[in-house]
Amino acid sequence: MNGRRVLLLGATGLVGGQLLRQLLADARVGTVVALVRRPMAPPPGITREQAAKLDARVVDFDRLEESADAFTGAGQLFCALGTTIREAGSQERFRRVDHDYPVDAGRIGQQLGASHYLLVSSMGADPGSRIFYTRTKGEVERDVIALGYRSVTIVRPSLLLGERGEFRLGEEIAKRFAWATPRKWKPVQARDVAAALVEAAHEDRPGVRIVESAEIERR
Repeated sequence: MNGRRVLLLGATGLVGGQLLRQLLADARVGTVVALVRRPMAPPPGITREQAAKLDARVVDFDRLEESADAFTGAGQLFCALGTTIREAGSQERFRRVDHDYPVDAGRIGQQLGASHYLLVSSMGADPGSRIFYTRTKGEVERDVIALGYRSVTIVRPSLLLGERGEFRLGEEIAKRFAWATPRKWKPVQARDVAAALVEAAHEDRPGVRIVESAEIERR
């Protein structure tokens, strides 16, 4: 990725924020194009030189093709978009954010020359699942792979830990009992998920690679 231009969706989220920081701090990355819904400033604590690498583009995700120029020259696409049913307000809106936007972006990116799609999914993702959340995650994995990228990297974290803007009871309980949780289901830090994606981008292996949560936790 030396001097490369990369595209990031979900830069204001938990994993996306960590991805943004790590990509800006990486000397091998030249420009990070962040597609966002509203104007954003560089994250606090980074250097002026790192901040200058950020190209934040305000886009309408429902009309993403109108912002196709933002994808030009980006060889790798990182997608950390995600919401909750509560935040989205309905299953239909949830699917729009967690499935349609990532697939739409992937289609545009590939058409404009991107060769590696790196996706944050979820443990248990399965298009055949009876559970709406894991079924949606499985469907986005399936449909991103079907786009035909030279490389696809998918990370499937369990419960994500990190500094959020809001309190989540489930996360607090998970933190307290993490010591007793089998490795497969242990919560993982968002920064570790981001690091796994950045490492995979540098390796840039052809084919489809799925990184399960236990593999992230061991890093």
